[in-house]
Amino acid sequence: MPLGPPSLAPYPSRSVLTSDASSRAFASFYDLPLVEPLQRALAAAHYTTPTPIQAAAIPPLLAGQDLLGCAQTGTGKTAAFAIPVLQYLDTHRRRAAPKSPRVLVLSPTRELAAQIADSFATYGRFLKFRMTTVFGGVKQNPQVRDLARGVHLCVATPGRLLDLFQQGHLNFDQVETFILDEADRMLDMGFLPDLKRILRELPEQRHSLFFSATLPPPVRALAGELLQDHAEVMVTPSATTVEQIDQRLLRVEAADKLDLLVALLGSEATGQVLIFTKTRRGADRLLRQLPKRYADQAQPGRLRSAAIHSGKTQPARQRVLEAFKRGKVDVLIATDVAARGIDVEGLSHVINFDVPHEPESYVHRIGRTGRAGASGVAVSFCTPEEQRAWEAIEKLIGQAVPVDATQPFHTARQTSPRGRGSQGHAGQGKASQGRGSQAAGKPRSAGKSGGKTRQGPPNQPGGKRASGKGGKPGAGDGGGTASRRRRPKRGPS
Repeated sequence: MPLGPPSLAPYPSRSVLTSDASSRAFASFYDLPLVEPLQRALAAAHYTTPTPIQAAAIPPLLAGQDLLGCAQTGTGKTAAFAIPVLQYLDTHRRRAAPKSPRVLVLSPTRELAAQIADSFATYGRFLKFRMTTVFGGVKQNPQVRDLARGVHLCVATPGRLLDLFQQGHLNFDQVETFILDEADRMLDMGFLPDLKRILRELPEQRHSLFFSATLPPPVRALAGELLQDHAEVMVTPSATTVEQIDQRLLRVEAADKLDLLVALLGSEATGQVLIFTKTRRGADRLLRQLPKRYADQAQPGRLRSAAIHSGKTQPARQRVLEAFKRGKVDVLIATDVAARGIDVEGLSHVINFDVPHEPESYVHRIGRTGRAGASGVAVSFCTPEEQRAWEAIEKLIGQAVPVDATQPFHTARQTSPRGRGSQGHAGQGKASQGRGSQAAGKPRSAGKSGGKTRQGPPNQPGGKRASGKGGKPGAGDGGGTASRRRRPKRGPS
């Protein structure tokens, strides 16, 4: 089912196309046989020269091939599949049937789904087609009305999509093109059962597109189930990071992370900053502590900060994102739920306050800066307990990130403590008590103890965990409560 004029000869089955090989296909969007309204929209958006993933992917997609595309985050994958899809819908016009979308796009997060829909609206601004977004966190009635009226294109997250399917509000028997975007993140977030359920409902005869920033073995296996006689587009080695991003590693004790963050925000002309934490409880705690500590350190100006994670409603998340994009928020604190859905022009810094559990998440986190050829800075805080996770990241990206040993809270410890060495990391006993802050000529913050372990309040850095024995590393953003008062005994962190 070609996405475009049949005169374009298909690429060989399972051919591997690199940016160097495919860029000769077209050097400008004007060289493509696109319909005039689509060309006009691209010109209005100042799209002239394709990115490597676009140059490699668009020709085989126009020719009707299934495709596996892998490229660094922020390199234009959305346009690579949106442009051929819009071309197909305009050259194969049909009235939108109730409850039966012709094109289905799946994304792992609500933010990314909204971003994809915005891209389709931009490129298709002069075309006639109907589109809706389907995701949780908002009332389903507007989505149900859109589907009942009929849409050509549906951009969805798996959970709400299956929910509406089970309620009878849509079916998949008319899907002609299926696009799975950010496939690696889908698997990281546990969507594999939902994905397989959706795949069982799709027509066997369809056009399938599979895009991912990394290709670990589970993603490869899923692609093998989904695609037939496909082209593979590899414009960069799997799991590499954008070259324009200046990556730095800061070794620090857990108790010193907040002071180090304040020092970093006060010493660099950071502009807008995106900060990642492991859990939503950690994001809320940092949101409470950061402005006060920033003011206590006599930093000039007021720090406008906000947080975004799965514990917030979709309208609240959208409001925060819009405020961040408009420059009304200086510091956005997020969990990995936001790693794929934030696209802010000119974002200067990404700070990994916590090292992610999944190495692939690091690639997506830092990919929020250095987008579309711009430069950016990615700074990661690493405690001794996080060293093993950091080693997995460096193995994945194939490089050692330079360590900044000049920062005032630097610790030379690089190995994960075991046995007795793992006890009392927050204070490291009498020998190291207060070492980091004293090195900087600053008093230790509240929660200091002269004993062997630091016993600060539960919500202070270095204090006891607030999650109880149910707080399991890796529980992350998907569960638990944001308040200790509501569930004092159990609940993932």
